[in-house]
Amino acid sequence: MNDELLNILSSVVANATPLVIAGIGETLTERAGVVNLSLDGSLALSAMVGFVAALATQNLLVGLLAAMIVGALIALIVAVGAIELRQDQVAVGFVLTLLAADVAQFLGQEYTRIPGPTIPYWPLPLLRDVPVVGPIFFDHNWLVYFSYILVFVTWYYLFRTRPGLAHRAVGERPESAYARGTRVQYQRYLWTMVGGALVGLAGAAYSLSIKPGWATPPVMRGDGWIALAIVIFGGWHPFRVVLGAYLFAGLRSLSSAIQRDDTIQIPFVLLNALPWALMIITLLVVSSGAVERLLRIMPRGVQNRMRNFLRSDPPAALGTTFKGD
Repeated sequence: MNDELLNILSSVVANATPLVIAGIGETLTERAGVVNLSLDGSLALSAMVGFVAALATQNLLVGLLAAMIVGALIALIVAVGAIELRQDQVAVGFVLTLLAADVAQFLGQEYTRIPGPTIPYWPLPLLRDVPVVGPIFFDHNWLVYFSYILVFVTWYYLFRTRPGLAHRAVGERPESAYARGTRVQYQRYLWTMVGGALVGLAGAAYSLSIKPGWATPPVMRGDGWIALAIVIFGGWHPFRVVLGAYLFAGLRSLSSAIQRDDTIQIPFVLLNALPWALMIITLLVVSSGAVERLLRIMPRGVQNRMRNFLRSDPPAALGTTFKGD
C-alpha cells in the first residue's frame, strides 16, 4: 500500500473522530429513550467555548472541560424539557440547536481567525510501526485513541453488563425497568447529560484538533445532523456507529479528491449528496428484508450474532415520556 493511500486513510480516521464521539454520545442518550436534537448547535457552541477557554488559560484540559460542560448543560435543558415539563423532545432540541449556533457565532466574533493551542500529535510507540494498520490508526493525537476506547467501553457496558441492560431497558420498556427497581428518570437525566458532554468533547475536537481555531460560520456546521444520521444508520450500535462515521468521512474525502481532479466532471451538489444517498440506500436494504434473507443461509450461531449487530430498529420508548417516578 503506497504512502499516499495510507495518508488518506489516516486522515479519514482523524477527521471522523468528532463524529465518532458525538455519535456514541447520542447513542447513549437515545438508548435511554431521550432524543437530543440539539447536536448541531451544541457542537458549534462547545467548539467556540472550548477554544476560547483553552486560549485564555493556555491549558487544553480547561478548554476540553469547558466544552464538555457546555454540551452537558444544553443536554440538561433537553432533559428538563422532556422529563419535567413533558414537552416534545424534537421541538425542544430543534430550537436549542438554532439558538446555540447563533449564540456561538455572536459570542465568538472576537476570536475568529486567531491562532490558539492545539492537541499535540502523539504517535504510539511500536504500534505506529505495524505495517498498514500502524500508520492508519496509531499515528494521531490522544483524542483519536480515546475514541477507540470509547467505542469498545460503550459496547461492553451496553451489551455485557447489568447496568447496561438496565440502561437499554429504560429506552425499550421503561415501565418494566421501573417495576424491576430501575430509576427511569434518573437514568434518563444521567445519560442525556453524559451524551451531551461527549457531544461537547466532539465540538472541542474540531476547534482544538481537526481545524484549530474558530471561524464564522463554524467549520463543523451541519455535522451535528450528520452525527444524528449516523446513529440511525448505525442502528444504535456502537460498532456500526463508528463504521458509519468512518464511511461518511471517507466519502467526504473522496468527494474532495474528485472535486480537485479537473479530469472528472461530476456536479458539486451530487458529490456532496453521495454520503447521504449511500446511508439512505443502506437503510432501505436493511429494512426491506434482504439482510434477513441473507442471514437465513448462514449457520444458526452466526445468524444470531449478525442479527444483533445489524439491528436497525430504534429503542421502543425513544422520545416518549414516563410518569412512573
